[in-house]
Amino acid sequence: MVEPRFRDIYFQFYKETYKASVLDRKTKELVALAASLTAKCQGCLEGHIKKALKFGASREEISEAIAIAIGVNAAAIVDLTDIAAENMQLCLFDGTNGSGSRPGGSR
Repeated sequence: MVEPRFRDIYFQFYKETYKASVLDRKTKELVALAASLTAKCQGCLEGHIKKALKFGASREEISEAIAIAIGVNAAAIVDLTDIAAENMQLCLFDGTNGSGSRPGGSR
């Protein structure tokens, strides 16, 4: 469904980002697999796991990259819910809103 010219631009960008640079290819694949998790791209995830293994990543390194992605996603959920609670002036479990203040401005 994507016009060929846009697909070509994407593939050019993709090739450029995986050229030799400051980050080695194994590191790039570990970053890409973590990003694939946050993007919820199954095909991307499987492809980058295969490439990470190909470029020397251990199962432990892959597991750690996954754990980091889990942590980032969990932090995003906490941040979003804290902001929503503050915006909506909802009390949290400790009786404060998301900013640590009690509704009405008292601490």
